[in-house]
Amino acid sequence: MLQSSRPKTLLHIDSSVLADHSVSRELSAALVEQWCGADATVTVVYRDLGAQPPAHLSGEILAAGGLDPSRLTDHQRHEIGVTEVLIEEFLAADAVVIGAPMYNFAISTQLRAWIDRIVQVGRTFRYTEAGPIGLAGGKRVVIVSSRGGVYATPERQAMDFQEAYLRLVFNFLGITDFSIIRAEGLAMGPEPRQRAITAAHAQLADMFQRAA
Repeated sequence: MLQSSRPKTLLHIDSSVLADHSVSRELSAALVEQWCGADATVTVVYRDLGAQPPAHLSGEILAAGGLDPSRLTDHQRHEIGVTEVLIEEFLAADAVVIGAPMYNFAISTQLRAWIDRIVQVGRTFRYTEAGPIGLAGGKRVVIVSSRGGVYATPERQAMDFQEAYLRLVFNFLGITDFSIIRAEGLAMGPEPRQRAITAAHAQLADMFQRAA
């Protein structure tokens, strides 16, 4: 599956704040390693949102987009530059791998700050009389999801504002080649944790075996 995509540029994003203790980081790194092992020509661009998160949007940052450049503050110029770098990284990538842990039923605030920078009208989507149209299609997105509890059941799906939100956002941007590698139940004891991690690694391997 992944080999058939043949991306030239892969954007690898981590958003956990747990550093070396993060399961999503472990799994996203394993996915990127296998991807590069399958195609040595891939260029990887890495961004660690846990270590260097973009600032959350503020009124000052939002107002900068409508001001004449001569009226911008130094802070606004800086933040416009940050937004531009993040959008260009995203648009230039043929594939995106995102390590996305669930925090309090949703994504990390660091990942949300990144999403708020790349969801830009006229750049990654546009409005029409028929509704919004995504402008970032043609790329593959793989979410590496980690969860302390178990939410991929009919009884608990209503509590999932993590994977459901990410699926909605990237579909909104025009991305239909979207998949999730999931490790959940990580906080339910040592044995369930190890089973979940082992199963997620098996999913990663299976993606490449089916592509062969």
